[in-house]
Amino acid sequence: MARVYNFSAGPAVLPEPVLRQAAAELVEYKNAGMSVMEMSHRSKEFEEIIQSTEQLIRELMHIPKNYHVLFLQGGATSQFSMIPLNLFKKSKKVDLVHTGSWTKKAMDEIKHYGTVNMIASSEDKNFSYIPKLDKSKFSKDAEYFYICSNNTIEGTRFTAYPETGDVPLAADMSSHILSEVIDVNKFGIIFAGAQKNIGPAGLTIVIVREDLVGHAMDITPIIFDYATHVKNKSMYNTPPTYSIYIAKLVFEWLKNLGGVAEMQKINEEKASILYNFLEESSMFKSPIAAEDRSLMNIPFVTGSNDLDAKFVKEAKSAGLVTLGGHRSVGGMRASIYNAMPVEGVKKLVDFMRKFESENK
Repeated sequence: MARVYNFSAGPAVLPEPVLRQAAAELVEYKNAGMSVMEMSHRSKEFEEIIQSTEQLIRELMHIPKNYHVLFLQGGATSQFSMIPLNLFKKSKKVDLVHTGSWTKKAMDEIKHYGTVNMIASSEDKNFSYIPKLDKSKFSKDAEYFYICSNNTIEGTRFTAYPETGDVPLAADMSSHILSEVIDVNKFGIIFAGAQKNIGPAGLTIVIVREDLVGHAMDITPIIFDYATHVKNKSMYNTPPTYSIYIAKLVFEWLKNLGGVAEMQKINEEKASILYNFLEESSMFKSPIAAEDRSLMNIPFVTGSNDLDAKFVKEAKSAGLVTLGGHRSVGGMRASIYNAMPVEGVKKLVDFMRKFESENK
């Protein structure tokens, strides 16, 4: 069977050259005599892999020297607890912009340890936009300011980041890390689950400014203390070795493509192809405010549940898979991460145009 165009929100499409290289090295990695999956995380070979992986992401994202890069487990969801456990010292207060399901889950965890000051919310319009922020509502004594910078389920993104002064800005970038150029210096903490733009599920990358490490609350489990992982170079316990190896291959692929700036141009082209069609279509519509639309996750609807279901079914038969919207939102959603080729988006639009003409 030929490979399909996979529009899954995650685990998501990976670059085909990466998959082919991984397949070629599956049984034996270079001259190690074994697969990376069998390799000790303390071995010289794996030490070279993890060091190279860190160096590559530092280069791709221009990560300053005063930031640590950690390769952790537990998914991005684990960071909803790890961040307050490591950053709460005095006020135990967080400023937060509520933009969907993932900020809701983050709030639920934060409230175990402190309080949330909700700066703004887009819940009034089903999270279809990024709310404007009133700086007078910012807390000077907040331990950190929290956002989900790209909302996978809802299909929105921050196009400008809050100016938070001395309060560290923490961002869940799981669904758009490495898709567009960002200034790491604006953030205290960036974290991302790997299964969108980095690699297979199992790896979580945390980029944390060094002054935010070493102040964990007394109740913090040792394995949830950032200082533990900094001291042990992400190998306090066995890390997700194979996921780190695939991340290395993805980073090499991205570097060879021309880096994040070049990837951003391609992503903007892909998103424009789909959004432009949605604007001209009489059947398919985007429910998201135009100025806040994600480059990575694009929801769309017909207005009919029956027609939506028919579309998803027929698209699958045409080799365009995982287009059903999230169960909490409905409709359809095309996730067009870095590894989705331009050709895949063109094929989707061609199918949408054909479907529309046949279902008037």
